[in-house]
Amino acid sequence: MHSSSLGRGIGLSVLASTLFAFLSGYTRLLSPLDGTDIFAWRILWTTLAILALLWWQSRLPQLRAAWRIILDAPYGLGRLLLMAALLGVQQWIFLWASVNEMALDISLGYFLLPLVMVMVGRMCYGERLDGFQRLAVACALVGVVHELWMTRAFSWPTLVVALGYPPYFMLRRRFAIDSVLLFAIELLMILPFSLLWLAASPLSTDILRMPSMYLLLPVLGVTSMAALSSYLKASRMLPMGLFGILGYVEPVLLVLVAIVALGEQMTVTQLGTYVPIWLSVVFTGFHSARLMRARRSSISPEH
Repeated sequence: MHSSSLGRGIGLSVLASTLFAFLSGYTRLLSPLDGTDIFAWRILWTTLAILALLWWQSRLPQLRAAWRIILDAPYGLGRLLLMAALLGVQQWIFLWASVNEMALDISLGYFLLPLVMVMVGRMCYGERLDGFQRLAVACALVGVVHELWMTRAFSWPTLVVALGYPPYFMLRRRFAIDSVLLFAIELLMILPFSLLWLAASPLSTDILRMPSMYLLLPVLGVTSMAALSSYLKASRMLPMGLFGILGYVEPVLLVLVAIVALGEQMTVTQLGTYVPIWLSVVFTGFHSARLMRARRSSISPEH
C-alpha cells in the first residue's frame, strides 16, 4: 500500500466520522418521522444521489459492468444479498434505536466495533499491532469496559452493531469492484423494501405537505451518500485494524459537538469512558503518521 493511498484512506475515514456526527444531529430536524421512516427516506434519497453522481461522472456503464461481474462470480448474487441485508440492518437499527430508548445499547456497540475489527484484522488477515496500536487498543479497552460497567447495556442491538459490520466488510473485500459502484448496487437491492415501507406509512403523504422536507430530505441523501461512500472506500484502503481504531474518531466528535454546539455538560463518570477513547485516537494518530513516513521512505529513490 502506497503512502498516498494510506493517507487518503485515513482522510476518508475521518471525513466519514465527521459527516456521521453531523447526521446524528441532523435527523432531529426530520420530525415527525420515526426511525424506520427516516431510514426508508434516507435509502431513497441516498440512492438517487449516488445514481445522479454516477450519471454526472458518466459511470452508469461501469455500474452495469459491475453488476455483470457480481452475477458471474461464484455465489456472487448470494454474497451481494447478504451484504445488502447486513448494510440495511445497520442503517435501520442506528435510526430505530434513537427513537426506542436504546441509544446507549447502540453506542456501546459502536464502542465495541473497533476492537472487534482489530481482532478480525489480527486473526483473519495476519495484521500485527505496533507499539502505538497496542497502546490505542489498551486505552480503548479501558474506555469500553468502563462504559459497559456504567450502562450494563450489553443487549442484542449492541451485538448487532459490534458483530454485524465485520463480516460485511470482509465480504466487500472479496469483490474486486470500485467501492462506490458496489455501494450503489447494494442500495438498489435495499431500495424496494424502503419503497414498500414508504407506500404503507401514513406519514409519507403528510410530510410531502411540509415545504421544508423538499430541502431536508435531499440534503439527508447527499450527506449520507458522501459519508457512507467515504467510510466504505476507507474500509478497502486501510488495514482492518487501523480502520477499526479510526472508528473512535466519531464518538470523539459527537462529544465535542454535544459540548460546544449543544451546551451539554460532561460528568466525572463519563470521563472514565471518553478520556481513554481520546487517548486511543491520539495514539492512533501517532501510529498513522509513523506508518505514512515509513511508507514514503520505502518508496523514496536511493541517492
